[in-house]
Amino acid sequence: MTNSVIFNAMRTTLLGLLITLLCTGVRAQTTVHVTLPQALADSALDGRLLLLLSQDSTAEPRFQVTDGPDTQLAFGRNVSDWEPGTTVTITADDRGYPIASLAGVPPGSYRAQVLLHRYETFHRADGHTVQLPMDRGEGQQWNRAPGNLLSTPVTVTLRADRSGPITLTLDQEIPEIEEPDDTDYVKHIKIRSKLLSDFWGRDMYLGAHVLLPEGHADHPEVKYPLAIMHGHFPADFGGWRTTPPDTTEPCVYSDRFGLDCYNRIEQQEAYDFYRTWTGPDFPRVIAVEIQHANPYYDDSYAVNSENLGPYGDAITYELIPEIERQFRGIGEGWARFVYGGSTGGWEALAVQVLYPDDYGTCYAACPDPIDFRAYTVVNLYEDANAYTLDSPFKQTERPARRDSLGHVSTTLREANMRELVLGDRSRSGQQWDIWEAVYSPVGDDGYPQRIWDKVSGHIDPRVADYWREHYDLTHIMQRDWATLGPKLRGKVNIYVGDMDNYYLNNAVYLTEQFLRSRDFGGEITYGDRAEHCWNGDPEQPNAISRLRYHRMFIPKWAGKVGELAPAGADLSSWQY
Repeated sequence: MTNSVIFNAMRTTLLGLLITLLCTGVRAQTTVHVTLPQALADSALDGRLLLLLSQDSTAEPRFQVTDGPDTQLAFGRNVSDWEPGTTVTITADDRGYPIASLAGVPPGSYRAQVLLHRYETFHRADGHTVQLPMDRGEGQQWNRAPGNLLSTPVTVTLRADRSGPITLTLDQEIPEIEEPDDTDYVKHIKIRSKLLSDFWGRDMYLGAHVLLPEGHADHPEVKYPLAIMHGHFPADFGGWRTTPPDTTEPCVYSDRFGLDCYNRIEQQEAYDFYRTWTGPDFPRVIAVEIQHANPYYDDSYAVNSENLGPYGDAITYELIPEIERQFRGIGEGWARFVYGGSTGGWEALAVQVLYPDDYGTCYAACPDPIDFRAYTVVNLYEDANAYTLDSPFKQTERPARRDSLGHVSTTLREANMRELVLGDRSRSGQQWDIWEAVYSPVGDDGYPQRIWDKVSGHIDPRVADYWREHYDLTHIMQRDWATLGPKLRGKVNIYVGDMDNYYLNNAVYLTEQFLRSRDFGGEITYGDRAEHCWNGDPEQPNAISRLRYHRMFIPKWAGKVGELAPAGADLSSWQY
C-alpha cells in the first residue's frame, strides 16, 4: 500500500470521526433543563413532561400544539419519582412533534413553556398497576388539567451552534375547576360507581347534567322519558342559555365555517333552544348529558372495555336508574332514547346494539367508525400499514383530515406522532389513543395493545381480530342479526355528511349496505358536501345543524315512539 493511499485512508477516517464528534456535540448541547421547585410539590411526582416552543405570540404555547398546519412544537418524555428541588433534562433523544428532535429545530427565537401532565398510580382489579392522568374535572385536557404544573412562557434563543443549555422552571399550578350550580331547569348529579371503583381500585364517579322539562315541579305525579345525549365532556348542559346573546363580547370568527361572530350565533341558538324547550309544543322529556371522563379520555365510549372498565354497565345499570329515581323517569327501555354526534354518534349506536332491551331508539350523527373496514381511511382487516397505501415502490401517506373540498390538512402519521409526544402507551388523551384504549385487549404491561405500531404504522392483525368481535358494530349486527334484528327494527337511525372531515361517511356506506339488505326500519341520510358533524337536518347548514341536536332528535323521537313502545305504555301523561 502506498503512502498516499494510507494518507487518504487516514484522512477519510479522521474526517468521519470529526463529523461524528461535531454532530454528537450539537446533539448533546440541544438540552433543556427543567427544575421542579420544592414549593410546588411535597412529594415525588410522575407524569409526562412537555417542552413547548412557539413563534406565535397570540396564545400560550400549551394551546398551540394542533394536528393542523398552524401547529407549533412539542417535545415529551416521561418522568418518574421526580423529587422536588431537582432538575430533569429534555434532550435531542426525546421525541418531538412535528419536528422529531430538538436537534432539528431551526435556530431562532421561541416562546418556551414547560408543562408536567401528572400521572396517578392505579392498582386495578385485573392485577395490573398502571400510571395514568386521572381526569380532574376538565375533561381530560392535558393543557388545562387542574394540578398540572407549568411555567410562565419566556423567550429563548436557539443558536446555530446550540451552545449552552436552556433552563426553565415550573412556577405555577393549574387551579381547580368550580362545580356548576343548579338552576331551576339544569340540575347536576354525581354518583360513586361501585362497578368502576372496584375495577380501578379507587373511588370512581359518574355524573350527568340534567335538563328538566317545563312544568316538572307542577306535575309531581308525572314520570318522564329520558333523552340521553352522548358525546364529549360537557362542562355544563350544552346548548342551553336563558338570556339573549351578549353583544358586549368581542366577535369570534369561525375559520371552519367562514362565519364572523360565530360565538353569538352559538349563543342565539342556545337561547332559542331555551325558548323552544319552555314553549307550549315541545315534548316534555328529561334531557341528559352524561359525564364519564376517565384516565384515558374525556368520555368512556359508554361500553365495557378491558382497559377502561365496565363503563357500559355502570352507565346503564347504575347512573341512568339513579337519574330516573331522582327526577321521576319512567325507567323502562322504550322510554330511553339516545342520540349524539361523532363520539356520541358511535356511543348512541353502540349502546343500542349492545343493550338492545335497555334503550328504545338511537339517532347516530356523524358516528366514529362503525365498521372497521373503513376505520376512517384504513381497512384494519386487509391493509398492512395504517399510514401509507400498500405499494412495493412508493409511499403515499393516508390523510386524516380534510375540508368540504377535499383539501387535506393532516395525515394519519402526523396525527399519531402528535399523540406519541403527548403521551406514550395510549396516554395522550387524544382520538386515536382512546379508540385503542377502548377497543384493544390489555397488554402484558397493563396498557392497551397497539392496533398498529405508532411509529411505523404496521397493523397488528391479532388486535384487529379482537376489535372486530367486540366493537365493530356492523360486524356485530350482522353476526347476531337473528336475535338482534327484531330488537333493533325501527330503532337505528344514522346521519352523516358525505364530506365528513374525518371520512366517517365511509363506514356508514358499509353499514348501510348491510342494513338495507335487512328489514331494519330505520333511517340513513347523507348531507351533500356537509362536514363533521351534520345532524340530518336538510333545512340547515352544517354550522347550524351541529348546534341543534336536542331540538332535532327529541321531537323526532316523540313523533315515532307510538310505533315502538309496547302495548299499554303511557304515552300521554308526559305530553301535557
